Amino acid sequence: MSTHSHDDHDHGSELGEMQLRVRALETILTEKGYVDPKALDLIIEAYETKIGPRNGARVVAKAWVDPEFKRRLLADGSAAVAALGHVSRVGDHLVVVENTPQVHNMVVCTLCSCYPWEVLGLPPVWYKAAPYRSRAVKDPRGVLADFGITLPKETEIRVWDSTAETRFLVLPMRPAGTERLSEDRLADLVTRDSMIGTGFPKNA
Repeated sequence: MSTHSHDDHDHGSELGEMQLRVRALETILTEKGYVDPKALDLIIEAYETKIGPRNGARVVAKAWVDPEFKRRLLADGSAAVAALGHVSRVGDHLVVVENTPQVHNMVVCTLCSCYPWEVLGLPPVWYKAAPYRSRAVKDPRGVLADFGITLPKETEIRVWDSTAETRFLVLPMRPAGTERLSEDRLADLVTRDSMIGTGFPKNA
């Protein structure tokens, strides 16, 4: 498990201040009639569930069909993702960890909510919640069970602690029976939770 370091600044308070500023700006714009709150909700939902995760899904699908790209992705996630050209700058260091029948990886940020938003979009509410952040390290099997994920007892669970400097992306196992699917179709099977390690890709 990686060591969590946030240098001397309090990352959590910075995030809180940013949220307050966004809320204040949203309130002013809404009151003046410039912004429809429903439209804002749709935009946020798109970034949380479609635009961001879609970038990550493309990365995963390419790794499933291209062994050389997969090798480069696992060796240097930031460089491999940047080389694809359709994802904006990834954080200082993106580490990609591969799920196998023997090892299941899971990502958490125990001190705040560091998250590879460039490839996963906005973090889900539960990712930032204290229960997930504290229990993911102490009781990963219990947390996975809460998500409906039951793994064989012999499967090792590795929990990776994100930091402001190092973010993690899980490369889930390719679903069985997808050998003939195109890369685009494979990307449709990749879920945000499967790239955090709290879910699996969809079946074909």
